[in-house]
Amino acid sequence: MQPHNRRLLPVMILGIIGAITITGVATATLPSDDLIISQKGKRFGPGDVALHVGEHITVVNDDDNFVHQANVEAETFAFDSGDIEPGAKAVITFPTEGDFTVLCGIHPKMKLAVHVQ
Repeated sequence: MQPHNRRLLPVMILGIIGAITITGVATATLPSDDLIISQKGKRFGPGDVALHVGEHITVVNDDDNFVHQANVEAETFAFDSGDIEPGAKAVITFPTEGDFTVLCGIHPKMKLAVHVQ
């Protein structure tokens, strides 16, 4: 290997490591296509989410022995999942801007705040 090439080798290695690091960070911060909301212990988790118009959430009943529901009553749209059995899921798409509350019709203290822009 030529002497001038030996000096470039550490620079090239650092450049490759930097590119891999930057790519890893960019990939880690990309938004997920599917926002999973857990229903467990008579709670939604997380309890507050932000979306863009047309995006959706997937509500999953993670309890072993509770049936849940996911309901939205708003001026701009309504949604009623019916019963969500343990392990089952419901997908809610938010077609308009606004602040919405998703409730469980069976457990009225369960609330999920959804902010749509």
